[in-house]
Amino acid sequence: MAERDHAASDLLTIADKTFSSRLFLGSSKYPSFEVMVKAIEAAETELVTVAVRYMNLDEPNQEGVLDYLRRLNCHLLPNTAGATTVKQAVRMAHLAREATGTNWIKLEVIGDERTLWPDTALTVEATKVLVQDGFVVLPYTSPDLVAAIRLEEAGASAVMPLAAPIGTGQGLLDWIGIRRIVERVSVPVVVDAGLGVPSDAAKAMELGVSAVLVNTAIAEAKDPVAMARAMKHGVVAGRAAYRAGRMPIRHEASPSSPVTGVIGERAASMYPLKEAVG
Repeated sequence: MAERDHAASDLLTIADKTFSSRLFLGSSKYPSFEVMVKAIEAAETELVTVAVRYMNLDEPNQEGVLDYLRRLNCHLLPNTAGATTVKQAVRMAHLAREATGTNWIKLEVIGDERTLWPDTALTVEATKVLVQDGFVVLPYTSPDLVAAIRLEEAGASAVMPLAAPIGTGQGLLDWIGIRRIVERVSVPVVVDAGLGVPSDAAKAMELGVSAVLVNTAIAEAKDPVAMARAMKHGVVAGRAAYRAGRMPIRHEASPSSPVTGVIGERAASMYPLKEAVG
C-alpha cells in the first residue's frame, strides 16, 4: 500500500496530460502487431509514439498500427520521423492531427541521414510554427544545453534529448549533457533514442529526467514482452533512486562498520606474535 501511495504522489504532467508511468514506448520494428500490443501492456505505459509514415493514411480500409493502438488505453504521440525540413515536419504534424484527433506531436527534423542526428536549428524553427498552430510539441533533440533552452523558449512542452543515435542501443553516452539540460530547463526532459537495456533507463532516471522513451531495445529483443516488463522495472528503480538521493561520491574509502576499539585490539594481539618470532 505504501508503494502504491508513493507512486500516486509522483505523477508526471506534460501540457494537459498527467501520467503515472514514466516509460513511454515506440510502436515500430516489432515482429508483429500482436507482439507490439503485448509489450505495451507488459510495460504498463500510458503513452505510445507512432510514425506518421507508418499509419497507412492512404489506405484507411486496411488494418494498420493505429487500429491496434486504439484498442489500448494509451495516449497516442504521433511523430514526424523521416522529416528533413521544416515544411515536411509541419505537414506531417497536420496529417497526424487529422488522422488521430490529437494535437500532440513528437517533432523530429533530421539533419544527417547516416546518424539520424537532429537538426536543432530547424527543429527550433518547426517548434515555433507548430506551437502557433496549436500543437503540443515534444521535440527530439541532441543532448545540447543551448538547443534545449532554445526549444523551451520556442514553446516546447518537453524536450527529448537523445541518449545515443536512434536504434543503436549504445546506452547513455553523454550523461553529463543530459544532466545539464535537467538542471537548466523547466519543462520535462524525456530521454529518447539509443537506450539498450533496463540499466540504461535506470541511469537516465537517476539523473532526474522526467521519463524515457524506448522502442528498438524492446522491439528487437529476443523476447520483447519480457524486455518491456524489465524496462518498466528499470524506470521505476531509477526514479526511486533519484527521489531517495544518492550518497556522495568519495575519492577514498570510508568504512561502513564501526572501527572504535577494533584497531587497538588488533595492534595489541600482534605483539606476542612478534616476540615469539624474535
